[in-house]
Amino acid sequence: WVDASFAVHNDFVSHTGAYISFGVGSVLSISTKQKVNTHSSTEAELVGLDDAISKILWAKSFMASQGFEIEANIVYRDNTSSMKLEENGRESASKRTRHFNIKYFYITDLIKRKEVCIKYCPTAEMNADYMTKPLTGALFVKLRNRIMGYDFI
Repeated sequence: WVDASFAVHNDFVSHTGAYISFGVGSVLSISTKQKVNTHSSTEAELVGLDDAISKILWAKSFMASQGFEIEANIVYRDNTSSMKLEENGRESASKRTRHFNIKYFYITDLIKRKEVCIKYCPTAEMNADYMTKPLTGALFVKLRNRIMGYDFI
């Protein structure tokens, strides 16, 4: 799961959150301020995936070196605009997205090579939200329990 919160810091920089799981609980989580300013939530999502993709690929390689074959390296996202750009690259770009740096379309090559697969995850189920914004109440408890491996409670 990879998510971004757009322009949430005092200097209007966005925040990236990621959560990696092999089934139950978290094996790796990321919560970091992005290094660049972005113009939209879609661009913040692209930057967020770029921030996390090296760790996602490392986790897959690590499991393969331990003798476990990863059948599907799925990245869950909740922003359909960024998903279209990630899957189609420049083909989905418009006048509003021309300023995006080509390095953020690296994920397009990974998808074509079947290194990763992008799937939609509704915002209410986005585990990475725990890493991107302050949560309260039932949502905080639900996501905390998932990350800690207590999803059954």
